[in-house]
Amino acid sequence: MENVLTRFGKAVRKRRKALGVSQEEFADLCGLDRSYMGGVERGERNISLVNIEKIAKGAGVPLKDLFREV
Repeated sequence: MENVLTRFGKAVRKRRKALGVSQEEFADLCGLDRSYMGGVERGERNISLVNIEKIAKGAGVPLKDLFREV
């Protein structure tokens, strides 16, 4: 089984692609750096709850929807 960071990153990538935006555009929507967002999507970042909330807001979904796919 993949670790939680990888599973979360895949869920974020799926949401971003559903929005039809690039990683850079999505990072801007979330108020995060593009390289940081890339690390999140690859499961390389042990992301904080504050940034998880930023990603949910940028994706236009409640927090629970991001975790539902994890």
